[in-house]
Amino acid sequence: MNPNKALWEKGDFTRIAECMRQSGEALVAGFGVTRGLKVLDLGCGDGTTAIPEAKLGADVLGVDIASNLVAAGNRRARQLGLANARFQEGDASNLHELRDGAFDLVVSIFGAMFAPKPFDVAKEMVRVTRPGGRIIMGNWIPNDPTLVAQILKTSSAYSPPPPEGFVSPMTWGIEDNVIARFGEAGIPKEKVLFLRDTYTFNFPGSPSAFLAAFRTFYGPTMNAFEAAEKTGRAADLQGELEALFNSQNGSSSPNVTSIPATFLRVTVNR
Repeated sequence: MNPNKALWEKGDFTRIAECMRQSGEALVAGFGVTRGLKVLDLGCGDGTTAIPEAKLGADVLGVDIASNLVAAGNRRARQLGLANARFQEGDASNLHELRDGAFDLVVSIFGAMFAPKPFDVAKEMVRVTRPGGRIIMGNWIPNDPTLVAQILKTSSAYSPPPPEGFVSPMTWGIEDNVIARFGEAGIPKEKVLFLRDTYTFNFPGSPSAFLAAFRTFYGPTMNAFEAAEKTGRAADLQGELEALFNSQNGSSSPNVTSIPATFLRVTVNR
């Protein structure tokens, strides 16, 4: 079983996703989504980008490893009356249930980057995209000074060593790696385009309250605190992350946190 299943079913990522909705909609607005376009949203969570794609008229399938997030996505689609959006469980490194060339557009924003076997992930994304279609990924960048890269970097310093053979999801934020992975899937490097983009987290509370949400609901941060508590270092981790959240906050209001985060936007022309 994909080890990420337990990680992303831990806590409740929908609580973090709520602060990502606005940027998700803004990002999708630039994808060129048209009515009837067949879209696969991979590592979709509860639909931060899949729901906006469906609102624009696309026929959207959201696939995620976490059953609780799939259920949440289907609830959101029903509540919004979006019959053209459905969500199902699946592993980005093995999409055996999806046929070749089934989609005009494959989207994965901070999703497939976390799946194991990155070369398999690239091959599967290419396989299910029709010739002439596109793949769009959003990937966090290793050692970037902005929020999520630093959360993951700080958390890893307090966590046990990863298992043998583990490939960091952050390696998807390195252009040469992306070119190599899609190259093995048959895509020449001139068809892989890169752009540095910004995603903003908007949270209705203080930076400390926002951190508390990560500590309570975000699987990687939850695991880091559990490990830090066993070694008596939880207060150190809390202090480092509080300093990070406060320094990144761009809001002047004490009751609102707004944190921009840089990511690597990848477009693959099939």
